[in-house]
Amino acid sequence: MSRPGIFGPARDWPAQDLIGLSDEIDPDLVVLAYRCGVFPMPLHNSWFPARMGWWSPMRRGVLLPDGMRVTRSLRKAAHHYTTTVDAAFEQVLVGCADPARPHGWIDDDIVGVFTELHRRGVVHSIETWTPDGRLAGGLYGVSIGGLFAGESMFHDAAIGRDASKVALLRLVAALTGDEVPDRIIDVQWRTDHLGTLGAIEIDRDEYLSVLDETLALPTPDWAAEASQGPRVA
Repeated sequence: MSRPGIFGPARDWPAQDLIGLSDEIDPDLVVLAYRCGVFPMPLHNSWFPARMGWWSPMRRGVLLPDGMRVTRSLRKAAHHYTTTVDAAFEQVLVGCADPARPHGWIDDDIVGVFTELHRRGVVHSIETWTPDGRLAGGLYGVSIGGLFAGESMFHDAAIGRDASKVALLRLVAALTGDEVPDRIIDVQWRTDHLGTLGAIEIDRDEYLSVLDETLALPTPDWAAEASQGPRVA
C-alpha cells in the first residue's frame, strides 16, 4: 500500500523496523506518522547521526479490545483501584519517563510533543488510583479514529503491582463501550508480558492494509470518558 506524506510508499520502506531518521519532530509530523503506520522513538546511544528514529515494525504488536485476556486475579485486583481518564496526564508521563526504568526512551522531545498533542485532544491518559488517592500506574497513547496507539505504561511497584494492567482494562472499556467494532490497540512490539494480556503479532503489510479502515472509524468520546470521574475499571 502506498502511504501519504514524507515517508513515501510502504513498498519502498526497508525490510526492517527502522524506516526513517530525522533531527526534527513536531506534533503535526507525529500525527502524520501514525496515519502512515509509523511512530517515533529516539535513537539514544546509537551510532546514527540523527536523534529521532521512525519505526514501522515488520511484526506489529496489536491488541484487539475484545481479545484482551482478563484473568480472575486481574479482575479481582481491579476492584482495589479506581481509574480516570485524562485526569493526570503529566503525572502519567512522568511515571512512564522515569529514567530509573530499564530501557527508558522518553526524552524531552517526546515529552514536549506529546504534551502538546494532549492539549490538542489527540493524546490521552488513563490513570489508576489507590483508595487513598495515590497514583499507582497508568498509560498514555495517541487516539485517531479507531486506532489507539499505546505509547507507554507504568506502575508503582510499591503500591500498584497490577495498576498498569488495570489501566489497560479501562482503556478497553473506553474503546468498546459505544459498541463500535474493529478498533485496534497498537502496542508497537509484542512482548511476553503483553502476550499474556492477549497481544498478537501481524505482518507490517497486514497492519497497513487495515489501518485506513481503522482510522475512518469514530473516535471514542474522550470528553465523556473523562467526565465520568473515578470509577472501577
